Amino acid sequence: MKHLVTAALPYANGQVHFGHIAGAYLPADIYVRHLRLKGHNVKFVCGTDEHGVAIMLSAKKQGRDYKSYVDNWHKKQSELFKQIGIEFDVFGQTSAKYHEEEVLIWFKELHAKGFIEPRDGRQLFCNDCKNHLPDRFVEGVCYECGYEKARGDECPNCGIWIDSIRLKKPVCMICGSKNIEEVTVTQYYLLLSKAFDQYREWFKTKSHWRKTVYPYVESLTNKGLIDRAISRDLDWGIDVPLPEAKGKKLYVWFDAPIGYVSNLKKLLEDTKSTEHYLKDWWNSKDVRITNFIGKDNIIFHAVIFPIMSMIAGRVRTVDDLPANQFLNLEGKQFSKSNNWYVDAEQALADFGQDAIRYYLTSIMPESSDSSFTWANFADRVNNELANNIGNFINRSMKFFDKNWKDGISSKLISDFSSSEHGKRAVELIKLIVESLDGVHIKKGIETVMSLGKEANNYFSDNEPWAKIKVDNEGAAKVIGHSACYSIVLATMLEPFLPLLSAKIFALFGSAVSVEMKKKIYNGDVTIFDHWNGSLKLVEVPTVLVPKIEDDVAARKIT
Repeated sequence: MKHLVTAALPYANGQVHFGHIAGAYLPADIYVRHLRLKGHNVKFVCGTDEHGVAIMLSAKKQGRDYKSYVDNWHKKQSELFKQIGIEFDVFGQTSAKYHEEEVLIWFKELHAKGFIEPRDGRQLFCNDCKNHLPDRFVEGVCYECGYEKARGDECPNCGIWIDSIRLKKPVCMICGSKNIEEVTVTQYYLLLSKAFDQYREWFKTKSHWRKTVYPYVESLTNKGLIDRAISRDLDWGIDVPLPEAKGKKLYVWFDAPIGYVSNLKKLLEDTKSTEHYLKDWWNSKDVRITNFIGKDNIIFHAVIFPIMSMIAGRVRTVDDLPANQFLNLEGKQFSKSNNWYVDAEQALADFGQDAIRYYLTSIMPESSDSSFTWANFADRVNNELANNIGNFINRSMKFFDKNWKDGISSKLISDFSSSEHGKRAVELIKLIVESLDGVHIKKGIETVMSLGKEANNYFSDNEPWAKIKVDNEGAAKVIGHSACYSIVLATMLEPFLPLLSAKIFALFGSAVSVEMKKKIYNGDVTIFDHWNGSLKLVEVPTVLVPKIEDDVAARKIT
């Protein structure tokens, strides 16, 4: 089975924060690693979204040209993803020429089929700075929920797609003026309403989607679809490819999702693959397509891009859309403008990849909004990851190193798979894999912690430090089985905490091959029945999971 996994393109207008990471990128990375351990062929596609009004405003404020501005954020975001262990196969750019070429094909197909047409519409205009105010050029009071800082494209509070004309008390985001009026402009519209019947027939096959996704989209689309403008009067973006549309650019939400397609094409070209990005991937029935997004991107990925896909005929529509809810900070929305955010790069430098990935995974907002708190971060890392996994590995493997430097006979681990604790380990392995198959990431890491508790209990209950005084071989068997547990834990941790997993495997050198890991991951622990030679440690265990000091965590709150 082949899998095409995408993560929402981060906007090249600032650094991604923990809300973004927990919402889309970390679950996608965990899922991809899971699939590869199962032996599947996977392409993991992402890239920066580099057009749009917010980028233009920010670049102008800094006195930078648009291209150098987005290139800078593309580089910084790429570096942060690497720091946290999120490994895309390709991380492209929507300002690149290869992307524009793909977007123009889509536009021409949709236009030729009668799904794009020009229309006169109303738009806000600032009488002071003389600029049209589409989308994020304007803010005001949401006409649905009363939120005072609703954007011209979306309300961050209630999530509706905003009609900027209906905003109350609109304010120009360029000059701050409230001297705003409505004017008539001509824009090009994507005729979503024309695809209503075809879309609804397709959407009814997606009832298996998350309960936070399917009912929401159902309520938005069951009575009809609204045609949406896909062009803007801007000086940054992809030109509308029609002679009569001079000066108009394609709107960012039209071109951005096509980045999944163009970036895969770029990946295959750069790796000199013989596969075709459409025939062998996007349109192959043997490929499962999964889009990882946050809930603020549901409309684009569950409605607009599927319609664009089915009408243009370029690619198959998405199979699964595991959208996460929002991750807040200490109970409030992350907001860099209000100085309410976590510096992700500094946090990684302070606490390390394992601690950050573990905590974000354990509070992942899969079914409801969740909150990052520094006190809870310290508590969970210390009492769960450090005390459970780290402590078990350190105690048991240090005892191993102290007493059996030449290794433990393979015959003493050969019955791990047939033992009661070995059988229980297999049960938990299968639960972890089943959880990740269904993209239940939190349940998966919770089950890994249960496996760690089983290992801890086995080690403590059998007291090898006492047993060795009267039964050296019996103590060796306990430690041998503890080593088996350690290898199993390293395997099951790999999708979630690849760095910690690698540290545990390093204790055993090259004894555990990739194929052995895949067997364990798929529930086969009989590799220990036929271990080649004695089981040896090649490194002395050190502190695998440093504890978070309470005063350090406390300082991070302010």
